[in-house]
Amino acid sequence: MDVRSMVEQYRDELLEKLGKLVAINSEEGTPLPDAPFGEGPRKALTTALAMMEADGFKTVNLDNYAGYAEMGQGNQLIGIVGHLDIVPAKKEDGWDSDPFVMTEKDGVLYGRGVSDDKGAVVASMIAMKVIRDMGIDVNKRIRLIMGTNEETGSKCLAHYVEKEGSVDYGFTPDGEFPGVHGEKGMVAAVYRSRKTGIRSIEGGTAKNVVCPQCRIEVDRCSFSKKKLEDYFNNHNLSYSIEDGESTVAVTLNGVAAHASTPELGTNAISYLMCGLKEAGYQDPFVDFYCSHFGTSYDGSGVGAACSDEYGPLTLNNGMICMKDGRVEGTIDIRFPVTLMSRQVVKMMSEHLEDEGGEIEILSTVEPLYFDPESPLVTSLLSAYQEVTGDTKTMPMVIGGGTYAKGIDNTIAFGCAFPDKDYRIHNTNEFVGIDELLKQAEIYVAAIIKLLNL
Repeated sequence: MDVRSMVEQYRDELLEKLGKLVAINSEEGTPLPDAPFGEGPRKALTTALAMMEADGFKTVNLDNYAGYAEMGQGNQLIGIVGHLDIVPAKKEDGWDSDPFVMTEKDGVLYGRGVSDDKGAVVASMIAMKVIRDMGIDVNKRIRLIMGTNEETGSKCLAHYVEKEGSVDYGFTPDGEFPGVHGEKGMVAAVYRSRKTGIRSIEGGTAKNVVCPQCRIEVDRCSFSKKKLEDYFNNHNLSYSIEDGESTVAVTLNGVAAHASTPELGTNAISYLMCGLKEAGYQDPFVDFYCSHFGTSYDGSGVGAACSDEYGPLTLNNGMICMKDGRVEGTIDIRFPVTLMSRQVVKMMSEHLEDEGGEIEILSTVEPLYFDPESPLVTSLLSAYQEVTGDTKTMPMVIGGGTYAKGIDNTIAFGCAFPDKDYRIHNTNEFVGIDELLKQAEIYVAAIIKLLNL
């Protein structure tokens, strides 16, 4: 029996397991003594480990930060590193179905995590079962490592590495096929108002998501309503304007996207700020925002616009709120793999403040880069090519950050197929059932390639 047929035999099991995991809201929550990232992530981890234990694999739970299921023997270790946590999802955000009830329509699954990254984790579970069914010589240990806060900092993986060390060969099924040999570096920052007349403001779902909706309250008669409406209409934006006794509330709807690809979204914060300025609203902070960010996402307003052969720097404003009378918001920068963080921070150094606001750098992460001709990259590429027949698409550099930055000898490999937007971090996240089965088939081929290194 060929691998494709062996994977296909697990179709129903794959759907059952994924449905159970999708039903768990594993967004990071309030830490508990035995749940460092809240009840949801802990439940997702213990559920996934129980699945693998029931299937006869050795399992280990590392303090509810992360866990793993293992097969094989030998000194060398192959790691498959996936995550069970999710970004927030609410049906009222615009989902066509409950994001925590996996829904199938015409062979396509919808629900939070079906693609990023629960679907890939379950496909990896199936791949390990097929490897075992094949009865081949497993001369290395194969370990499916599952973390629980990849979306909010990857402390889970740091805990795993502290306890267990790194791997000899690894991939994280949380990027794109046919492999990611480079990941941009990151700069995390916040901006704050110094002077503002804004009464209240709130927007965004996560730091690493393009803001899909923003609501602001300002004094009545402080701007031209007609000019604001014209600005929104000219940009084909959905909005509402509500007059109160002394204030007016404006709500603007944008389009969510991952922070690493802001060009795929429409940032509600940015268009709201620029719209208000266009409508004559005079405010030092709004001026600060428009001059430092505007509606662009290339970092030019903070002096950081740059690029290399693998792509440009991008900047995303994810969340905004009022804190102690000041406006505060998040900045997520992804910078080219050939630069170091200190170079980017230096470029920004003279663009961090004016009378209306200020920017504070919080943290940086250096880029990740593997030679495209390295054994790890070429082995995984070969596995992808053998299963799909696609020899044109080559390994890439991405703006997204994956677990590969936190554990040695690992690159992102899948789960997304080329030129496909699965609406991860967005409403109606989806994946095709046949694509999940194809993922599992590719992972089987990948494991075999790595066993032979």
